[in-house]
Amino acid sequence: MISKEDRNLARKRRHLRVRKRIEGTPARPRLNVYRSNKHIYAQVIDDEHGRTVVSASTLDKELREAVANGATVEAARKVGELVAKRALEKGVKSVVFDRGGYLYHGRVRALADAAREAGLEF
Repeated sequence: MISKEDRNLARKRRHLRVRKRIEGTPARPRLNVYRSNKHIYAQVIDDEHGRTVVSASTLDKELREAVANGATVEAARKVGELVAKRALEKGVKSVVFDRGGYLYHGRVRALADAAREAGLEF
């Protein structure tokens, strides 16, 4: 059986491998996803200047009341909609998707699909 530490180490290696090719620019920042056991987080990051443009998570006040459990596909959809709305308000229309070493499935896919439907292009 593979331990949690080994699984997370493999995810970090995948993430580093992907990050060699993906970089966020001011014109097209990176939409990064982090998934924990209880919550999901999304950030739009400009890597050239090293700053987070917008972020959203299941810990945000507006989502905390709407979502009972932050570890569900429905919660990930709401985070995707919220991060896309905030990015569009800041003038960001196009992003590069960084799945963070996670499989493009379940919560990660739900977040990405919701962000696309809300108007982000990637």
